[in-house]
Amino acid sequence: MALSKFLDPKLDLTFKRIFGTEKNKNILIHFLNDILGFTEINTIQEVEFLSTIMDPEIASDKQSIVDVLCRDSSGTRYVIEMQLTRDKGFEKRAQLYAAKAYSRQLDKSGNYIDLKKVFFIAISNCNLLPEEVDYISNHTIRDEKTNEHDLKDFQFIFIELPKFPKNKEEQLESIVDRWLFFFKYADETTEEDLRKIAEKAPIIKLAYDELDRFSWNEKDLVAYEERIMDLRKEEAILKYRLDLATEKGKKIGKEEGKIEGKIEGKIEVAKAMLANNVDVNTIVKFTGLSISEIEELSVNGTE
Repeated sequence: MALSKFLDPKLDLTFKRIFGTEKNKNILIHFLNDILGFTEINTIQEVEFLSTIMDPEIASDKQSIVDVLCRDSSGTRYVIEMQLTRDKGFEKRAQLYAAKAYSRQLDKSGNYIDLKKVFFIAISNCNLLPEEVDYISNHTIRDEKTNEHDLKDFQFIFIELPKFPKNKEEQLESIVDRWLFFFKYADETTEEDLRKIAEKAPIIKLAYDELDRFSWNEKDLVAYEERIMDLRKEEAILKYRLDLATEKGKKIGKEEGKIEGKIEGKIEVAKAMLANNVDVNTIVKFTGLSISEIEELSVNGTE
């Protein structure tokens, strides 16, 4: 298999290089305008990068650091996260970080009226919301009876790449399609596909240029390869634990009967997958258990 020219944009190193640096600020601005559908007077013209440490007291924990945090010239803030795997409580963490980005605006004057809106944008390489059909979902605070949108200062956009169905350049119909294709297939993109994308979306061509492995220095490329190896190691550990759980299930099956053993085996596998923050859809597919059965296991603990 030939070595890909382009690196994977979903890793923290590559993602921040494209969207979290002054040099590439224009790429970030275009991405935000495209994903949020901002046009004409609503278009973001300028952004300022802010500290990505959301919990200074636990800054050593990578879960307390977001990938990109910025504000535009009107003061609106944007939290952007690249999510490789499904972790327990991600939805709560998303709301917590949006709330922190919101409360950070308050100065000693305590003037609440000046607080500006916060957008939380997550691009995910896993299914965050199994019940959602669309690959992009938009969440706001609304009245349950009237659907009135009176509380307007929080908006959450979840982009779930596994649900994005288009895998060929000729299928791409919009700038949003091209951004999602970039995130999902950048390291598989051919020169011919890139030429077509560049004609229709020059800004995405600039993002591809940042992923060109031949433009990376040796130190940064080594760091990237080490991160890839770490992820593969984590996947291997998860597979090993699943294999152990499967073997345990087989032993239970022999001791307590074939039917009961199969059920117990599935439960053991589900527990192991929950312990490793595998998303519910994957567990359903792998074990055959229902979503409600898996949620019950999650509530009762995986010990």
